[in-house]
Amino acid sequence: MDIPDGWTMDEGGQALLRTFRFKDFSEAFGFLTRVALHAEKADHHPEFTSVWNRVDFRLTSHNVGGVTERDRKLAVAIDAIAGGEDA
Repeated sequence: MDIPDGWTMDEGGQALLRTFRFKDFSEAFGFLTRVALHAEKADHHPEFTSVWNRVDFRLTSHNVGGVTERDRKLAVAIDAIAGGEDA
């Protein structure tokens, strides 16, 4: 499986990881809200943490214990949202 640009695989090969940084908390929270709306429609919900202007994602499919095509597609959608595009 191709890993989208900007994403890395965790040490165990079980999850895609990426950090996004924004101007401030409001910008980071707005981004995370757009991701949440997309994830709900896709019925595939990311693990994330948010600290002020930073959002960290960990994408994995718990039901199979690792990364699937659904995770790759969600990573691509998150990148599009970060770039101001509709996912």
